[in-house]
Order: sequence, then C-alpha cells, then structure tokens
Amino acid sequence: MTGADLLGVAATVNNAFLFAFSSLFSIINPVGGALIFDGLTRRFGHADRTRIAAWVGIYSLLIMFGALWTGAYVLSFFGVSLDALRIAGGLVVATSGWRLLTSGDKHADRKSREEQVAEEDAEGDPMQLAFFPLTLPFTTGPGTIAVAITLGAVRPPVHFGLAPFFIGVSLAAVANAAIIWIAYRFADRVTGLIGATARLVVVRLSAFLLMAIGVQILVTAIGDLVMKWRVV
Repeated sequence: MTGADLLGVAATVNNAFLFAFSSLFSIINPVGGALIFDGLTRRFGHADRTRIAAWVGIYSLLIMFGALWTGAYVLSFFGVSLDALRIAGGLVVATSGWRLLTSGDKHADRKSREEQVAEEDAEGDPMQLAFFPLTLPFTTGPGTIAVAITLGAVRPPVHFGLAPFFIGVSLAAVANAAIIWIAYRFADRVTGLIGATARLVVVRLSAFLLMAIGVQILVTAIGDLVMKWRVV
C-alpha cells in the first residue's frame, strides 16, 4: 500500500469518526445521562455505583455496535428502506429535542418519577438497573439506535473505503461508551459541581443540538428521496 493510499484510508477513518462521534454524542448526551444516573443510584454504595457505570458503558457499546454493524441488514430483512428509517429517525430525534427544549424542568420531573418507579422495581439489586432503565432507554434509547443504524446504512461500497469507514464509526462508538462510563463514574461530582442554572443551560443546549441533528437527518433524507423521484 502506497503512502497516498494510507493517507486516503486515514482520511476516511477520520471523517467517519468525526461524523459518527458528533452524531452519537449529541443524542446520547452523557452529561444529562449522568444527572439521571446520579439520582437513580444515589442510595447505593460507591463500589456498586462504579460497577453499574462500567456495565452501562459496556451495554451501550454493544447496542451501538449492533446497530452500526447489523442494523442495515435487519432493515433489509424486514423490507424497511433506508429513506423510511432516516425520516422516522429524524422525526424521533427532532421531536425528542423539541420536547426537551420546551419542557425544561418539567421533563426532568417526569424523568425523576420514572426513575423512582424503576428504583422500586430493582428490589435492592443495583445491577438490575444497569441495562434497564439506565442503558435502555435512558442512555442509548431509540434515538441513538436510529442514528447508529443510519450511520451504518450509509456505508461506502466495499472497494471504496468500507473497512476504514467501519473502523472510524466503531472508534466513535468506543469513544462515546468511554465518555458514558467516565461521566457516570463521576456523576456525583458532576452534579455537585454544576448548580441549578448550569444544569438548565446544559439541558437546553443539548436539546437544541438534538433537535438540529434530527432536522438535518430529515432534510437530508427528504432531499435524497426527492432526487430519486426526479430520476424516476
């Protein structure tokens, strides 16, 4: 492999990583998830909280890997087109961001009630919370899965950088899982450092970014669909 080929591979990996990382990070919102994590695991000891954070990171990584690597094939098996997925995923992401942007603290209060119910269902075993509800749906929910499937579905052909593309998006998933683990591992410090005003600002900014990503997915999907209709 020549130097030019290596540079091309590195560029493909870098571009795929940056696009996938920003898309996944914005919808996962690990800072907001850390606030939920802290409230849901506050009654457990430090060692249990550390183990839960590690398993949430692992479960989140597995969900993202599954959606990135096999999501497109599952869609093909059920006869769902990529355009339909992108439009549906864009709607889910945009409406989720809009609800969070307009509801503010009311949304957080509703989440707190859901967390209380989940906490009662755990029956004292902290590890029961690791997958449900902390991983799914609070951390890597339907929006994250839709974005990950969309990212995997827009992969290039085999002879035009398929392997570098999947290396880039996989590294992005690993990086997001690591950030989830770190944010949840130190969730008590995060909530202690930021006050009520800073928390509201973080929630608003994250909601706006989330809505923007959803709109971008919608615009791109609809634009591509219109181009296909014109060709036909």
